[in-house]
Amino acid sequence: MVAVVGDGDVPPGSTKYVLAEAVGAGLCEHGFRVLTGGLGGVMEAASRGARRAAGSSPGMVVALLPGTDARDANPYADVVIPTGIGHLRNGIVALADAIVAIGGGAGTLAELALGWIHGRLLVALRVDGWSGRLADQRLDARVRHAAMADDRVYGADTPAQAVRIVRDRIAAYAPRPSHAPSSS
Repeated sequence: MVAVVGDGDVPPGSTKYVLAEAVGAGLCEHGFRVLTGGLGGVMEAASRGARRAAGSSPGMVVALLPGTDARDANPYADVVIPTGIGHLRNGIVALADAIVAIGGGAGTLAELALGWIHGRLLVALRVDGWSGRLADQRLDARVRHAAMADDRVYGADTPAQAVRIVRDRIAAYAPRPSHAPSSS
């Protein structure tokens, strides 16, 4: 599952909306489920792209809402989860297998920071907002993956490039169990 995060208020037809729609479609076409915060802007666009993509099927577009009313979800979500926890839901979004950011403000910054802390694959389109500011950067000096000297927020110029980075690198970032299962 790949989270697509970013500006929640960009209108249809705007550059970021078009980019997000293409990212959502590209991810779905490569077999990834798309997770968003379920509202408007980049979230709606990514959901719309994924829903309309070749190979889309029920359950491919997941909306993790901050509120309690499922009717707040954009119309392209297949699975709607009203959390009722407000912005704290960003911590759950950050646990997706990878995160693609497009622009964004403080909520996007929080999702990227939490994704970084949890060792997730992070991809940022080079557009204005936090994604553009953090593209090609490390968020701090911690060693998240010792075998990856180039670990960083991977910058992308196009939706196709962002999807290719996810496709090519996601296995290396797959979450690993922190302890062995108990034998009881």
